[in-house]
Amino acid sequence: MPDWNTRLEVRVAGKTVAPISQFTPTFNAPHTVIHSIDTDNIGYVRQPFTFTFSMTIQAIGTAVADLTDLAVNGKEFEVSVAEKKGTDWAFKALKFSRCLITSANPSNVVIDGAPTATFSGIILGFRGDKDREVPT
Repeated sequence: MPDWNTRLEVRVAGKTVAPISQFTPTFNAPHTVIHSIDTDNIGYVRQPFTFTFSMTIQAIGTAVADLTDLAVNGKEFEVSVAEKKGTDWAFKALKFSRCLITSANPSNVVIDGAPTATFSGIILGFRGDKDREVPT
């Protein structure tokens, strides 16, 4: 049985801004196939990678306003993993760095729970399993 003692968080300058309810990263590595007069498929040209994401945040406290401020001012943030230690959440590992929000979509007010806001954006850097920065 899995142990649900970790979560993703938005962090700015080492400070947690908001926990993430849902996170969907998208990775795109386009390639163009090269053909010649003599034969097809002789090679390929790899185009630049792109990383995008969509994340959902519960609209509790100032979390959505803080993220909207990041978007409006073009400020970068990090997505990190936090681990539950007793009743607190402690930083564990950085997963995505240099993230920017490109759009926001708040939900309607709901009767049975907190409203949410979905943010989309780009990821300019990430950390792999060896905890090393991978440039994009």
